[in-house]
Amino acid sequence: MIIDTNFNVYSDAGGRDPDSSSPTLRKYHKLLWSKSLPNGKDFQLHDDKRGAYLYHRSGLGEFFLGSDAITHSYKNHKRKYWLTRQISNEVDELFDLGSTIGAYIVFPNNRIDGNHTINQSRGVNSLIDDRFDLTLECIRLFYIGKESPLYDVLLRYKNFFDLFEDFIGFIHFFLLEDLIDENNNIGFYLPFDDFKTRPTFSDVDEYLLYKKRVMSFIKARNKRIQTYTEHQTAE
Repeated sequence: MIIDTNFNVYSDAGGRDPDSSSPTLRKYHKLLWSKSLPNGKDFQLHDDKRGAYLYHRSGLGEFFLGSDAITHSYKNHKRKYWLTRQISNEVDELFDLGSTIGAYIVFPNNRIDGNHTINQSRGVNSLIDDRFDLTLECIRLFYIGKESPLYDVLLRYKNFFDLFEDFIGFIHFFLLEDLIDENNNIGFYLPFDDFKTRPTFSDVDEYLLYKKRVMSFIKARNKRIQTYTEHQTAE
């Protein structure tokens, strides 16, 4: 298994969204997430089903999965131009690091009854604003049966989350350990108020703190992915 954690997935996306257009990103997802589940059963992903990004069908169920970027520089968010244009070099640095495999995951991408997917819901829900630390808190709450801004969409894909048995199973499967603390609580990028207010940046300093923590997570996850793939290759 060869994964280049420095590879920029925009470089082979032909100017389009890497989530759908980078063949390398798709290959990396297939390699990384085709493995044993916490229950020991094999979860092999296939890229040869017409119309599907990645696909699995077995006694576990049928799953259509798509790539999702889990870090965000907000470089192209018009509502944040007032901020990002002040520090364009800082924003570009985060954008570039966020274009490596450590900043991506897969989620179900089949729409159910015409509703938003998880990826879509993360982007349009104003209490999440595409923040993955907040998304992960919603997933943590979902596993213990508690409400959150994403509860309904996560419930629609309950069969997917059941694959990992519990929150820690999900964390370990997707190599997300660097976004939780020793008590298995989320290491939020910015102070968290239990979804009482919309996440935002009040000034440049707050964005820079966010950037520092997001970059730390991506670097740590890339290192974790590298270690994992080296171990798989050695076996």
